[in-house]
Amino acid sequence: MVRVATFFAMSLGAFIFWQSMDKVHVWIALRQDEKKERLEREMEIKRVREELLTQQASEDSLA
Repeated sequence: MVRVATFFAMSLGAFIFWQSMDKVHVWIALRQDEKKERLEREMEIKRVREELLTQQASEDSLA
């Protein structure tokens, strides 16, 4: 009886551990996706800012 209870407890513990690790992996993947999207937005902002600065500089040189 003790062996059956121990096996059941270990199986339940392994299942809970597996599910929690799955949730952790999903959380990490979402964090990485958010970080990548934030970096892409920042690069886009820098690119647009540089374009505007060069456009303004060319307009100033013409005037």
